[in-house]
Amino acid sequence: MPFAPAAGWSDRSGENVPVTEHYFTAEPTSETRIREIDFTVQGNSYSLSVASGVFSSDRLDPGTSVFLRKAELPGPQSEGVFLDLGCGYGPIAVVLATMAPQAKVWAVDINARARDLARRNAKGLAITVAAPDEVPTEVTFAQIWSNPPIHVGKAELHKLLLTWLPRLEPDGVAWLVVAKHLGSDSLQQWLIGQGFPTQRHASAAGFRVLKVSRQSTA
Repeated sequence: MPFAPAAGWSDRSGENVPVTEHYFTAEPTSETRIREIDFTVQGNSYSLSVASGVFSSDRLDPGTSVFLRKAELPGPQSEGVFLDLGCGYGPIAVVLATMAPQAKVWAVDINARARDLARRNAKGLAITVAAPDEVPTEVTFAQIWSNPPIHVGKAELHKLLLTWLPRLEPDGVAWLVVAKHLGSDSLQQWLIGQGFPTQRHASAAGFRVLKVSRQSTA
């Protein structure tokens, strides 16, 4: 069954796109203007294609930049299935696949343009790009990574997290980055209240990096 729009997304930036289009627009109609952006993570240089109509189409957004510097990125021996939830044009998925070449990465977004860009950027890497309802229900994840779409509203955000976090493996972990002024601390408390042990792993530039463990079955 297809997920609601908040189950995958791309544009959280408020950039110049038609007022009827948002980060959860499945088929953007704004003009596609492709450009390249460059960034570095742990000494590795990346050059990825971006375009109008997707999240942060002019640079690596500050939240993702903090995320990739402060979260515990997997190492070269890491294995298993990882999820980049709301992948946009794919910066997190590409970094995960580069850092952990033995892992399989799913990059999920509802925005078709974002998925096209993610496929372009994922060439040669163990990344499967998909719409939310294209991920088989039996697939579980050793790690989930997400810069979630806070602006969709609390109810949709909670629905999103309750859709995907239960698919963590028993020893799995989810990493989230949320701006402090957009409710990172209240989100942490909500996750704990839902039975997902959640720690504030790091803070920088007004963002919190949260580490979430699998929901307790006790």
